[in-house]
Amino acid sequence: MILELEQQIIPYKMVTFTISTYNNLEYLKLAIKSVRENAYYKDAPFIIHTENCTDGTNEWLFSVKDFYNLELYIEPEVKPARGIGGGMNISISKVKTKYVIPIQSDFFVGYHFDLALIEELKKCKGRAIVSSWRIQPNIFGNPPQKPGNLFLPLNTFGAYWNDFDYTTFTEYSREFCEKNAIIIRRAEGAGGYALKKDDWDYVGGNDSVFAPTSWEDMDLFIRMQNLGFEIKQTSKSLIWHFAGRGSHRLEENGGQTCQRQREAEQRNFLKFQLKWGQLPQFDENDFVKPIPSKYNRMEYNIETNTSKFVE
Repeated sequence: MILELEQQIIPYKMVTFTISTYNNLEYLKLAIKSVRENAYYKDAPFIIHTENCTDGTNEWLFSVKDFYNLELYIEPEVKPARGIGGGMNISISKVKTKYVIPIQSDFFVGYHFDLALIEELKKCKGRAIVSSWRIQPNIFGNPPQKPGNLFLPLNTFGAYWNDFDYTTFTEYSREFCEKNAIIIRRAEGAGGYALKKDDWDYVGGNDSVFAPTSWEDMDLFIRMQNLGFEIKQTSKSLIWHFAGRGSHRLEENGGQTCQRQREAEQRNFLKFQLKWGQLPQFDENDFVKPIPSKYNRMEYNIETNTSKFVE
């Protein structure tokens, strides 16, 4: 059962922000703060969905829902877990505006990140998705950059919620976006992108078979490409990604990926091959290539937490 706590939010007809979260309270606080302070559409509707939270997330949200003007959907006990993809599905299903920007609770959004996404999306003639550039603390030993991403030393802005210098990052994000104007054909997973709500509904969101985490984003982007979506990533919009704090649970496991994540990655590695008949391939922008299929549109059932194909 979903406990719905709808607020009388400002009826902004442009865009809605969404977050779905699981036991990530300190990063969630930063994510919500960043949207309300750094977004251009800072008074837009903001939907928060939680599942199975036991770390004080629900209690904190109740205490700040009026201050931040949040619309809350609380699921205290969900089995099996919806996970990242299912959580995005349920939160986006509540959106009533033309555009939606889903983000994750381990994001801190840059200055006016949303304006650049919407403005770029308006240039697209058909179905489309536009992603933000990302900066991450280099906790996994990545090369300094790859298409659409920068990996910075841990002490640049701070690698954790309690040492993150959000004021300096916000100013950096403003300067970065003013100085850079790059568009590549690429999308980023687990949110941090903008699209029309109708286009999300058309593709059917994330496939619940990949719950709770991993591979759902590649599956979604393959289906979008098969359905003719225009796909862009713009350096005019910037997001700080704390990298894996919502799924890998690094701080709870001595800096190592948690067992839940490892097991999900192994299961979904096999599920992806069963669904598509092959492993994913990637282009020059490290973006997943399309795989031809007639089963690209899906329908998500909130009550049963399942997805099915739609002809």
